[in-house]
Amino acid sequence: MMDDQALLRYSRQIMLPEVDIEGQERLRRAHALIIGAGGLGSPVALYLAAAGVGQITIADADTVELSNLQRQIAHQQASIGDNKAASAKASMQALNPECHIMAIEEYADGDTLAQLVASADVVLDCTDRFSSRYAINAATQKAGVPLVSGAAIRFSGQLAVFDPRDPDSPCYACLYPPDDMGDEALSCAESGVMAPLVGLIGCFQAVEAFKLLSGAGQTHQGLSTFDGLCGQWRHFKVPRDPACSVCAP
Repeated sequence: MMDDQALLRYSRQIMLPEVDIEGQERLRRAHALIIGAGGLGSPVALYLAAAGVGQITIADADTVELSNLQRQIAHQQASIGDNKAASAKASMQALNPECHIMAIEEYADGDTLAQLVASADVVLDCTDRFSSRYAINAATQKAGVPLVSGAAIRFSGQLAVFDPRDPDSPCYACLYPPDDMGDEALSCAESGVMAPLVGLIGCFQAVEAFKLLSGAGQTHQGLSTFDGLCGQWRHFKVPRDPACSVCAP
């Protein structure tokens, strides 16, 4: 059970009737897997640690560069040259030493990805490559673990939740059929991105993970897109594709 310090730390969440003690305890027992410790992964990691998710695994093989610091807020000037997962872990532990955090300093793919996903209660895709997104989607569908997906480029962001436990929920491949997409997504290095945009989308990913893990509220449905230039959200219903190569029965 939570001690007095934990009750004080999480008091502003516990006083929410949708969360209460039971929801906070569910967070403490939960395991979140974050793949990608960059612009999206930074706010996801910091907010889930701050919220009291008991176990967080964060995976990234890249190292921190000066150009990352414009938007990847889990890293500092002194982190340049360090592995991103290790750097994010240090920031998370400084924020909340009660969380058990594991940094995977390599690309999560193949058997490693399957094992990590199978051990998690929720997976957050914070990558920027279509090949990674398809692999993560396939692994979560196979393991029956909900996936919170985010994307941000230039002034545009996207948010979606894919829950294989829900028979009506599509998967990432329903939304973006592999045959229709190239191998790689547009990168921030090639196209640019507004710094607060990745924070906004990452925060919404953290909100959805929080709800899934605590039991509060209703999970996001469909696909939402955000236009940072005009400040508008658009929401689209996305049905499951009966011919999907990943999630079709």
